[in-house]
Amino acid sequence: MKKVFSIFSVLFFAVATFSHAQTQNATEIIKRAEDKLRGEKAYAEMKMTIIRPTWQREITMKSWSLGEDYSLVVITAPARDKGTAFLKRGRELWNWQPTIERTIKMPPSMMMQSWMGSDFTNDDLVRESSLKNDFTHELAGKEEVAGRNCYKIVLTPKPEAAVVWGKVIMWIDDKDYLEMKAEFYDEDEFLVNTIYGKDIKMLGGRLLTSKMELIPADKPGHKTIVEYLSLDFNVKLDESFFSLQNLRRVR
Repeated sequence: MKKVFSIFSVLFFAVATFSHAQTQNATEIIKRAEDKLRGEKAYAEMKMTIIRPTWQREITMKSWSLGEDYSLVVITAPARDKGTAFLKRGRELWNWQPTIERTIKMPPSMMMQSWMGSDFTNDDLVRESSLKNDFTHELAGKEEVAGRNCYKIVLTPKPEAAVVWGKVIMWIDDKDYLEMKAEFYDEDEFLVNTIYGKDIKMLGGRLLTSKMELIPADKPGHKTIVEYLSLDFNVKLDESFFSLQNLRRVR
């Protein structure tokens, strides 16, 4: 959000102060929403449904995460993909392919490719960009989404941030800080993806949206749904769990 500065006008100073307060409030809302969903440590079992105009398929998986820098995902079904695993360490992404018994480090050129044939990308898995740290946040009022009053927040990339989005708009529930909707725009401000948070329930002792629907703007009939089947924020994990050796072993 642009700030207005002037050493000549008390009025301009008041406007700048109000703008700064808005930014701080919007940033805190984003932080609370992300921290509520992520947790410092987490273990999850999930189902991903990939929907196309003429077919659909399901993938089940297990996921472990530690803060923002470490995560490990292993596919448990279908049989042809079982054992395929992905390891994130910082900004590096590794893939274990059991059919050829080989570990591959994914180069930057592969970050925008589809993840497991879904509408998500490898970059989504790695989360190269941080909504909290790489964007400025502007509170743009309130709107209702799925019957819930939500803060509408516009996220604009910081000039020095290496991000793939030109703008993000998020709708976050003003009571429970649930991420109800998010729109992702390219650098020319064309809508690319819309994500909806649905099916609110208790998971891991927290009220969360248990389903996430991603709908691409330019692909009619395409949709990817990720559903949390279970979630545990009390799992015991440390950095040693997220190793290349464990990538091959974990099931």
